[in-house]
Amino acid sequence: MSSGLVRGLLIAAGALVVLGVSAFWAFDRYFIYLPGLVQDIRNPIGPSRDVDWQAGPAEAPAGEQPPNIILIVADDLGWNDLTLHGGVAGGSVPTPNIDRLARSGVQLTNAYAASGTCAPSRAALMTGRYPTRTGFEFTPTPPGMTQVVRHVERGRADRRPFLMRDAQGDMPAFADMGLPTEEVTLAEMLSDAGYHTVHVGKWHLGNTNGSDPLSQGFDESLELAGLLYAPAGSPGVVEARQDFDPIDQVYWAIGRAAVTHNNSARFEPDGYLTDYFTREAVEVIGANRNRPFFLYLAHWAPHSPLQADRADYDALAHIEDHPLRVYGAMIRSLDRGIGAVLDALEDNGIADNTIIVFTSDNGGAHYIGLPGINAPYRGWKATFFGGGIRVPTFVSWPGVIEPGTQMTGLSQHIDIAPTLAAIGGASLPAEPPMDGRDLTAFLTGEASGDPHETLFWRSGHYQAVIHQGWKLQVAQRPDRVWLFDLANDPEERRDLSAEELERVADLLALLEAHNATLAEPLWPSIAEMPVGIDQPLGEEESEEDEYVYWPN
Repeated sequence: MSSGLVRGLLIAAGALVVLGVSAFWAFDRYFIYLPGLVQDIRNPIGPSRDVDWQAGPAEAPAGEQPPNIILIVADDLGWNDLTLHGGVAGGSVPTPNIDRLARSGVQLTNAYAASGTCAPSRAALMTGRYPTRTGFEFTPTPPGMTQVVRHVERGRADRRPFLMRDAQGDMPAFADMGLPTEEVTLAEMLSDAGYHTVHVGKWHLGNTNGSDPLSQGFDESLELAGLLYAPAGSPGVVEARQDFDPIDQVYWAIGRAAVTHNNSARFEPDGYLTDYFTREAVEVIGANRNRPFFLYLAHWAPHSPLQADRADYDALAHIEDHPLRVYGAMIRSLDRGIGAVLDALEDNGIADNTIIVFTSDNGGAHYIGLPGINAPYRGWKATFFGGGIRVPTFVSWPGVIEPGTQMTGLSQHIDIAPTLAAIGGASLPAEPPMDGRDLTAFLTGEASGDPHETLFWRSGHYQAVIHQGWKLQVAQRPDRVWLFDLANDPEERRDLSAEELERVADLLALLEAHNATLAEPLWPSIAEMPVGIDQPLGEEESEEDEYVYWPN
């Protein structure tokens, strides 16, 4: 073999090695973008277009009308995000409109989410049943999310690892992870009672096999169909990307700004998402001012990724921390939207005949890296500590509920559907039975005390129960039990499990009996996320930290 041929072969081999390394580097770097690109091909996003809402009668019918009903749900709203409870950045991000709504009616000071994560809570809001009763135990995750998280987290040794289940052949498609059709939703109940029902915003309860909003009782639906508030890099939007957060990396990689209307193809919202949903909700109110309507306004805000309208960001120049400033700007937009809804009711002359419920699906998330958003409570979204499931909840009903009042009794998301159905004159389904109670008498002050003696939560091995003022949490990872006397320790700072062994046994027995009545999960858990109880993600971890793994 000639020296020239050898030299040529060596050069070719070297080129192949370089090419292979380059290809591996490129795949490793850009793998996380593949699921989003696949979705773009399968379900492209069209340009923004007008939404034509069905108009009610030109004039209101004579006589007394049933009250209009508006259910507003924020996403991942921390207890301390409202100036009513303290506020972002030491209270320097005012929320005057949400505070005004709270003070115009009754504040439910002991109200809980039905789960520590979004979709199970939403299932409970719609059905009045524990999400574990319907099998909606785990939150559906977008296509490719677990694979991308696994990819970006591989090899990390500086924090507790995500736990991933390898076999996922038994997992249904994301769109198929839906609320079973045999479940009766609040929209179906109110529709049967003569209400025009409209959904605006997040759904997250399925889109096929009869689980989409239109099949679950809504006459119209403008549905969130992406993960971003505006296209990445939009000039009028400010971003804060959290490189320490694998979920944030997923959202930026696969997320898009998109909505659908009545199951249409995806299209871009007209402007910043929170403001867009607000404007459309105002249009819905105007279109339906002369007939009873139910509006489910499910904002994406302030869920990550951190994206804010630049005008809101510029208004908070006093906040030096960039991510906190972006987050505060998102809260500002949400609050402005609530004010616009209140003003629309006044402008259309129907404020006095409208009941408004405001709540959040769960508490603020640890993975956005911002301490204090759930203060004074410990824990975060994806825990059963107060920071994860104790949520701001207010009900306003002029002329019926006394302004500036409080309901201190124990309640949960499961109570909202039976309460609003009763107020709307709707019949509750005989089957399947509800877990929630009609709170009307408690909201008006005609009844006092606790609507519930006992409430339950479960996400796989992690479970909780509140019974007669005592709260038990139990988990397998780590293998431990927490017991708190909420009457004397509402912030859950003193674990009494070692001192109250008999009480622990009694509460474990309650959990076991309750679990025996629940449905099997509609799909299995595919991952477990470690959540530090007292530290946001991004802070250094230590062996002394308390933490729990959240199955999903």
